[in-house]
Amino acid sequence: MSAAEQPAPRGDRVRTVLRGLSQTLVTVGLVALLFVAYQVWFTDVLAAREQDRLTEQVREQWADAPTVTAPEGRSPAPSGPPAAAGPPAAGDPAPRPAPVDVEVGEPFAVLHVPRLGDDYARVVVEGTSQAELAQGPGHYPGTALPGEQGNLALAGHRVGRGSPFLDLDRLRPGDALVVETAGDWFVYRVLGSPAEDSFAGDPSGIPGRRIVRPDELSVISPTPGGPADAPASGAYLTLTTCHPKYSAQQRLVIHARLDRPATSKADAPDGPPELGG
Repeated sequence: MSAAEQPAPRGDRVRTVLRGLSQTLVTVGLVALLFVAYQVWFTDVLAAREQDRLTEQVREQWADAPTVTAPEGRSPAPSGPPAAAGPPAAGDPAPRPAPVDVEVGEPFAVLHVPRLGDDYARVVVEGTSQAELAQGPGHYPGTALPGEQGNLALAGHRVGRGSPFLDLDRLRPGDALVVETAGDWFVYRVLGSPAEDSFAGDPSGIPGRRIVRPDELSVISPTPGGPADAPASGAYLTLTTCHPKYSAQQRLVIHARLDRPATSKADAPDGPPELGG
């Protein structure tokens, strides 16, 4: 057998296999890195463009919004405690620009969170599928609309696709969450005890923040944490997102309650005091 026909030494074969394996691992690592960059950075760029488009769209819609009454079959939040509420005024309800039928994927509100920055404003669209959440916060269909009795429930990504709810864990008891619609500003406040900086201790018994399993649907019930078919005990706002960051194993949930009756844009075009208006 000539030298050219002799098999390669065992050590050479092992080195060849290891070299091929290392190249494969490097390739896999680069692909994974590119995927993470796409998920975290590129989808943020796309979502920012979508938010710009939605902001322009919703402002144009609101400028041309007809004056309508509240949707039939829905009960607006009371303007005061039940015991203090007087009889309804004679005649039709005061007209307000409001979404009567919100189509899936359509923008209908803007969420402002002063704690997360003076410029924090995210357009809310109807629906919570991946298509809607790629644009920004989404409204759980069937839950309350802004200012109504019940639970206005919104979902948003924590990381990637604009990361609208990245810093929900920074919210504290008593923080304002302002929802803007065509004609009104609605101020909700995170439940809990601001004096004790505790998410517990609210008279409603509802915690301002909780961590739950992804299948814990009671957090978007008419009364957060209550039965889905029970009457609402107030007007609430619930924000849900993945927890912890970079994971979808659990959900971080923030509960807030309507602080006071709506502030009309006719009276406060620049927003309520919580927004510096």
